[in-house]
Amino acid sequence: MSKAVLFFADGTEECEALLVADLLRRASVEVIIASAMGRRALVSSHGIHLNADALAEDVDYSDVDMVILPGGIPGTPNLAENKTVTDTCISFVRAGRKVAAICAAPSILASLGLLEGRNATAHAGFQDKLAGAIVHDEEVVVDGSITTSYGLGGVIPFALELVRQLAGPAEADRIQKAIAYRH
Repeated sequence: MSKAVLFFADGTEECEALLVADLLRRASVEVIIASAMGRRALVSSHGIHLNADALAEDVDYSDVDMVILPGGIPGTPNLAENKTVTDTCISFVRAGRKVAAICAAPSILASLGLLEGRNATAHAGFQDKLAGAIVHDEEVVVDGSITTSYGLGGVIPFALELVRQLAGPAEADRIQKAIAYRH
C-alpha cells in the first residue's frame, strides 16, 4: 500500500486538504495528516477544528511515497515556516520522490528553488511567486515527481491525479466513477 503525508497548518484551506485525504483513502492509500504547528489541534482557514494524526516532526518519512502541501492563507505561510516541511520537500525532490502542492502552496516549492525550469501552476494570485518555473494556467500540472494545481476549483482533478500516481489509473477511474465526477 502506498503512503502519503499531507501537511496541515492553522489556516490551511480545509477542502484542498481533506478532499485529497478522502480520495486517497478511498484508494487505500495510507494518509497521515501531519501538523506543522507543533500541536495536533488545528484550525482551518474557515474555522473548522480538527486533530492531526501526528506532528510533522514525528513522522518517519523513510517509507512515505508522497508529501502533499495544501494551500490557504495563512496556512501556506505557516507551512513554509516549518523546517520539517521545507526540509522534507527539498529531500523528496532531490531524491526524485513525489511532492504535490495546490493553490498558494506551490509558492513554497518555488521559494525553495524546487521549481526552477519546471512546469507548474498555482492559484492566479500566486503564479507570480513561482520564480524560475514555467507557469501554466491549468488545473493540474505534472513535471517529473512534482504535481501542482491551481486551487480549490481544481482539487478533484488534483486528487484524482495523486490517486493515479499512488494507486494506479484503474483505481483513479474507479473513484472518479464512484464520486460521479464527470470532467
